[in-house]
Amino acid sequence: MERQPISKEGYDKVRAEIQELEDQKPAILERIKLAREEGDLKENAEYHAAREHLAHVERQIGEKRVKVSNCEIVDKADMPKGVVVFGSRVTVKDLSDGMEEVYEMVGPGEEDYDGDILKILTSSPLAQAMIGKKVGDKFEAEIPAGTLRMQVVTIEDA
Repeated sequence: MERQPISKEGYDKVRAEIQELEDQKPAILERIKLAREEGDLKENAEYHAAREHLAHVERQIGEKRVKVSNCEIVDKADMPKGVVVFGSRVTVKDLSDGMEEVYEMVGPGEEDYDGDILKILTSSPLAQAMIGKKVGDKFEAEIPAGTLRMQVVTIEDA
């Protein structure tokens, strides 16, 4: 698997989320212990709920650890200028309706699909279609909803 770029801030954010989840585990384990002491585990709803919560937290920890293990911390300032790369903020025009949208190329844990600037993963189909493009370049992106035909309007370097 190719390593994905991530900023130091994004890496620290994901690591903090992992620590926050790890910090929840002792309280969940205590809930399991107390519920186990109540006796019959087959009909003990508190026991089963605590076990499910622990499994959920462990699954989230595992996913986040895999996410950061497949990343490489990159300084956006070291990225090439004038071309769409990790860290770029790109304004594109949809050639079918003329609408413009602004995207920022980010790493795992940094994505945000709300707001005026959509922060999209560099591994997403749309970002992959944009990477390497310059102002004025046209491109097509295959997404689940169909094919987007777009043109790069501006690129703000990181």
